[in-house]
Amino acid sequence: MSNKTSGRNDSSSFVIEVKSTQNHTWQGTVTWVEGKVKQNFRSALELIRLMDSTLPRVEAENE
Repeated sequence: MSNKTSGRNDSSSFVIEVKSTQNHTWQGTVTWVEGKVKQNFRSALELIRLMDSTLPRVEAENE
């Protein structure tokens, strides 16, 4: 895995509030600090997908 920097800050900060743990997973809210967006999630997988959707897409380099 290579670590390439593009000269910009690609980090994101999240505040995660777990409200319950039913069915062996988490339910709660996640707040994206930089985008000032708050959204509910129903599972840990949905939490990961919400967080991933805020990250910039990495485009494949032209050969």
